[in-house]
Amino acid sequence: MVEREESSLIKHIPCDECGSSDGNALYTDGHTHCFVCKKTVQSGGGTSEVQSKKQKAGFANGQYQDLVSRKITEDTCRKFSYAVGSVSGSTVQIAPYYNKAGELVAQKIRGANKQFHIIGSLDEAQLFGANLWSKGKKIVVTEGEIDCLSVSQAQGNKWATVSIPNGAAGAVKAIRKNLEYLNEFEEVIFMFDMDEPGQKAAKECAELLEAGKAKIASLPRKDPNECLKAGKPDEIITAMWQAKTFRPDGVISGTELWDQVSTDEVIETVLYPWDELNKITLGARRGELVTFTAGSGIGKSAVVREITHHLLAEGQTVGLLMLEENPKRTALGLMGIEINKPLHISREGVSDADLKVAFDNTVGSNRLYLYNHFGSSDLDNLLSRIRYLARGCGCDWIVLDHLSIVVSGIEGGDERRLIDLTMTMLRTLVEETGVGLFLVSHLKRPEGKSHEEGGKTSLAQLRGSHAIAQLSDMVIGLERDQQGDNPNVTTLRVLKNRFTGQTGEAGYLNYDSETGRLVETIPTPFENEIEKEF
Repeated sequence: MVEREESSLIKHIPCDECGSSDGNALYTDGHTHCFVCKKTVQSGGGTSEVQSKKQKAGFANGQYQDLVSRKITEDTCRKFSYAVGSVSGSTVQIAPYYNKAGELVAQKIRGANKQFHIIGSLDEAQLFGANLWSKGKKIVVTEGEIDCLSVSQAQGNKWATVSIPNGAAGAVKAIRKNLEYLNEFEEVIFMFDMDEPGQKAAKECAELLEAGKAKIASLPRKDPNECLKAGKPDEIITAMWQAKTFRPDGVISGTELWDQVSTDEVIETVLYPWDELNKITLGARRGELVTFTAGSGIGKSAVVREITHHLLAEGQTVGLLMLEENPKRTALGLMGIEINKPLHISREGVSDADLKVAFDNTVGSNRLYLYNHFGSSDLDNLLSRIRYLARGCGCDWIVLDHLSIVVSGIEGGDERRLIDLTMTMLRTLVEETGVGLFLVSHLKRPEGKSHEEGGKTSLAQLRGSHAIAQLSDMVIGLERDQQGDNPNVTTLRVLKNRFTGQTGEAGYLNYDSETGRLVETIPTPFENEIEKEF
């Protein structure tokens, strides 16, 4: 268009070039300019250098009118040059896209049943509506053209509103392409659909902008047009003003924590079956990952089996993944604890009735679930089983015995990397489900006295990776001198305690071969050794 300072608009008239009923403008100096097809005719009847690019490119023609079903007015459509026309004999809606020079480069054609296609190319196109607004205080970005019209209309078509061209799936690409334009505004409000894809896209787009510039609006309905159709344009305005400044996941303001810290939260705790261990740990809590570690043959499985029996007796639901023994051995071990007899060794003297009672109170309590798999297992498969035990079966606690077998089922890579991967995924699963996880792990052989000879355990001896110590809430070491004066006595040593910070010796357990039970010893073997010396 050739601008003339002395020329002013007289009225809108039909355009002979494109057929628009009122897109052509007549000025006081006699020249006309069509804002639909961009054709300018000078007062003498000649055509300026600005030709009808619309006609050359084969763009669609249309008229402005109310979009009745959408509650969008003709004035709003005219503002954005959003027209209704015909393409291939079908009635369509036409959304124009312009480049930075204000030239029409593409049209997004919306047919029936939300069928879309593009005339022209979006390669050079700005956001829908960007040609109408320059830098300012705030701009609203929507997920679609109809929503853009809805937000603009709610604001009286006075304030900057634009739309991405290809919905949530193409949002990041579109915003990255238009960052320079959006950064001209002080605030950028993303008002995307309230479904999961829309909100995910809004966060991803917000991360592209300068820190503190992006805000994300929350609507009471699916999208802005739903608010408009419901006769609630005020909901759009409220969502704009209440839009929250975006912060990346994991970053929060301290002011947001008042509700949490002011509430006296009851932490559900289940005590261990041994008093001395409870004094240091204050029991076990769901949402924690507790690792039991020891050398070979120390009795790690026996300890977690005692804990499992105790949990069942406390009314808890437990899932067991004992990868070194079959379900029958596990069942007999739990029933033996219940009846105070090592049933896996001998059933002599146990009546069928007593055996059934032991079964009903443990394995048959409907609160125990077992993973029927011996040996290594694919990690993804194992994790899916743990997730099912937690969510599908309602398990409060999971026992996984042991880590080395899990890692051995993973192909490729060194042991340290595989343990890192496994521990990270187990930790994530605990956070995801809120289940309490008891994990059994091996120790590497120490340089001095071996663990089988009573050598002390330490975090540095955890086999394979520091991730075991880092990602566990609690690490409990087991120590036993198999060839010493008390070969059946196991020392419990708390190596890490994220809950209270207290560590150190946590009691002694004596294995009673007649009952098959681990019983806390009082007085401790350490005190007995002192008495012997004197």
